[in-house]
Amino acid sequence: MVLLSLGIVLWVGGHMFKRVAPDLRARMGDPGKGLVTVIITLGLVLMVWGYRTADHVPVYTPLPEIGYLNNLLMAIAVVLLGAGVLKGVIWTRIRHPQFLATMIWATAHLLVNGDLAAVLLFGSMWLWAAVSILLINRQEGAWVRPPPGPLMRDAVLVGIGLALYGAITSTHIYLNHNPFMGNYF
Repeated sequence: MVLLSLGIVLWVGGHMFKRVAPDLRARMGDPGKGLVTVIITLGLVLMVWGYRTADHVPVYTPLPEIGYLNNLLMAIAVVLLGAGVLKGVIWTRIRHPQFLATMIWATAHLLVNGDLAAVLLFGSMWLWAAVSILLINRQEGAWVRPPPGPLMRDAVLVGIGLALYGAITSTHIYLNHNPFMGNYF
């Protein structure tokens, strides 16, 4: 759990640095961007390594057949993740589509994983996204909705999202975590 915890601290710290210490981050200039990128990347590596090697310590038992809800939530999360990039209509309805996608992703994984490492990883990612939304909203004030892009961009977004979802589920199957079983225990 030490590697996982350290990874989470580096990931969250690297991402929150700009929000909690904007003046210091600005004084660091471009070299600061590189340093933050290294910290975040190291955090990601440690989170994956720490999660994959963590002992299974049960905290709660997921509900039977909850995997199907997980799959639906994951498909939605993957599509939302790209909404701010393709800028169709969806991104004009949700102020923080990537943070919302992270929260949905974390919730989906908490539904099907009841061990301590999962609670630590996915719970902290959910909290990081929620706190980020609150900090950004406080610092930037009221949201002015951007003008919508073409609806076709949303259609492309859904297509790309579903293809990416297929790649993610294939990777999970390869790692012996078949998300289509419906039941995870």
